[in-house]
Amino acid sequence: MEERTLWIRYRFDFSDGDSKEFLVELEKPGLQMRRKSGMPLPEWTKLGHHQCVNCPLSTSTHLYCPIAVNLVGVIVSFSDVISHGEADVEVVTESRRYSARVNVTHAVSSLIGIFMATSGCPIMDRLKPMVLTHLPFPTTEESVYRSISTYLMAQYFRFKNGYSADWNMEKFGAFFEDINLVNQSFVRRLTSFVEKDVSLNAVVLLNCFATAAKRVITRERLDEVEQMFGAYLGDPENP
Repeated sequence: MEERTLWIRYRFDFSDGDSKEFLVELEKPGLQMRRKSGMPLPEWTKLGHHQCVNCPLSTSTHLYCPIAVNLVGVIVSFSDVISHGEADVEVVTESRRYSARVNVTHAVSSLIGIFMATSGCPIMDRLKPMVLTHLPFPTTEESVYRSISTYLMAQYFRFKNGYSADWNMEKFGAFFEDINLVNQSFVRRLTSFVEKDVSLNAVVLLNCFATAAKRVITRERLDEVEQMFGAYLGDPENP
């Protein structure tokens, strides 16, 4: 692999002997996805086909939805797979290897999450930094923790570059409401094509995570997280 490329490989091995493998290649430093050319683009990939209600793109300048274009291969590959089954899934990155026998929907959701965050959607681009530390098959707690960390780091860079920063996370809920709307619209987009439910449920699972992330920012839940940071809360003169 080229040095300026971040790559993530997913392999699914099913009990019937079938297997599926996907190689995601992202260009550094911006982590923009490299699209595999040659695959025809079906009607459901057009931007105007169940376009997200909060999509900032215009059909006059963008014929296709950037996420849909990159996800064609994954959606077609899993269009005949039922979501309640399990598979042995191996995820390999440059620095480590993960393997587990997991529900197919959970694993496909992790894979789709990479595509949605790195395809060039102006809204989902906000999740792109999380791909740098991609964690397959995460729990809701892990995903929420990583999303909060990403959001606060984004506020630091906004502050550093002269923009207003949301240090109190007052806009965190609205941030994930936008993510929810994209996921919901994408389910409607896929419903017009997908025969089986694994890809649909994978996006629904992403939507459940976004909802959970939005709800976690309560005083009570943050107080629980704060207890883990006691070592930083001692002497105010020695942070």
